[in-house]
Amino acid sequence: MRQPIRKAVFPVAGLGTRFLPATKAMPKELLPIVDKPLIHYAVEEAKAAGIEQFFFVTSRAKGAIDDYFDRAFELETTLSERGKEDVVAALDAWRPEPGQMAYTRQQTPLGLGHAVWCARGLVGDEPFAVLLADDLMVCEPPCLRQMIDAYNELGGNIVAIVDVPREQTNRYGVLDVVADDGRLVRARGVVEKPDPAAAPSTSTIVGRYIIQPEVFTHLGRGERGSGGEIQLTDALERLIEEGQSFHGLRFSGRRYDCGDKLGFLEATIALGLAHPELGEGLRQILRQYL
Repeated sequence: MRQPIRKAVFPVAGLGTRFLPATKAMPKELLPIVDKPLIHYAVEEAKAAGIEQFFFVTSRAKGAIDDYFDRAFELETTLSERGKEDVVAALDAWRPEPGQMAYTRQQTPLGLGHAVWCARGLVGDEPFAVLLADDLMVCEPPCLRQMIDAYNELGGNIVAIVDVPREQTNRYGVLDVVADDGRLVRARGVVEKPDPAAAPSTSTIVGRYIIQPEVFTHLGRGERGSGGEIQLTDALERLIEEGQSFHGLRFSGRRYDCGDKLGFLEATIALGLAHPELGEGLRQILRQYL
């Protein structure tokens, strides 16, 4: 029987240099899309997928993320005194339960693979999910829920994928595909940021993973890959070489690349237009400029 996916790792230690100066004093994961920060959307997605334990890999100056998921007694007391119990209830509704969250530090920025490795003591010996908050997924059912359903069917390792123009493959981890039914792709390898001419396909990994715990053995070797960093994709390649199954899922829904300024703006507009209270007002504002 396959072990269930109960734990999720959120690598949130990055410097957010593409959003300076906004991220000089604020973690990029707390930048808001309409009325919720990026990390909020990722945690909501994980909760909706049945995740029970939430592990954050942080760094210096990221304490605001810890505070965001804690109770704010002064704020809640003030809201209650003003009769805004509905707002207090809304704050309580999305917050994980006490004991469900834990934090660890990535003291040196050595890449995504190293950040995931830093969570090894929290994850232990069971499969787990990784969610990158930069990738905002608007899906129904939630992207990670779709992936867990596929995992329950297939086991092994599963990543969310999108197909990109070949000239963009040098921005992503790319699958070496051996079978493709339109929804699920079976891969015999994965390459980090290949030259477009050498890319084995145009099926590329975006920020959702379900990974077997043996990955920590390979990440622990500290081998440097693309960009001189410890790459998660290199460790996933080792798992494939050991015979573990590896699939990419073309999820149903939309992905917004909020690590990019234009992608961030697109997500803000798209979710703003879909907002039940703000959508029509935003539509009227946009008409003035277009």
